[in-house]
Amino acid sequence: MNQPQERSARLPFPPVVLAIAGCSGSGKTTLAAELARTLDGVHFHLDNYYRDLSHLRPEERVKQNMDDPAVIESPLLAAHVAALARGESIERPLYDFATYSRIVGQTETVRAGAYLLVEGIFALYYPNCCPLPPAHLRRHPGRAVLRAASETGHRAAGRTPESVRRQYEATVRPSSLAFVRPSALNAHLIIDGAGALDWKVERVLGEMRKRGLLAFPE
Repeated sequence: MNQPQERSARLPFPPVVLAIAGCSGSGKTTLAAELARTLDGVHFHLDNYYRDLSHLRPEERVKQNMDDPAVIESPLLAAHVAALARGESIERPLYDFATYSRIVGQTETVRAGAYLLVEGIFALYYPNCCPLPPAHLRRHPGRAVLRAASETGHRAAGRTPESVRRQYEATVRPSSLAFVRPSALNAHLIIDGAGALDWKVERVLGEMRKRGLLAFPE
């Protein structure tokens, strides 16, 4: 297990926090990663915060709807984002999607940077997280909603295209309509996912410039 973080390990200024949300396959991960690279920031995705289902039998775990916001441990997520927003370091949990469980006794140290890119389908959903970022960014929900099997990450691992389509109709699309798309009301900027990556990055940077969020502390 990693050693407890030192309370003195913090930035001398509060980071700029940006929340990037969007439906599965909308390109939010690519955008967040590129913004983190451009800004020399921290790409902070929500996947580590799925709830531990190790108390359930394996056959019960696979029946859980992983596209429901209730499966994210939002209080812990909010506490960790708030700590990073204060310039502190955190110990982030590690999640094994093959077993739907947290990796026992292991965490990952995440240190705050000048920019924190919080990314995930529910990044703008939780009320206890939304007040934190000074700028919310959201991908347009109507483009490229369904990823190909090779692009769906952990949810497509070992699955056939037919099983991915079934999952999309059973959980991904209903979750998008019920939770993800309505969270666009919390966004300051909506970006169409059909554009080129450099254009989308420039849209975000332009919005940040207008809001005075690109100036680094002295």
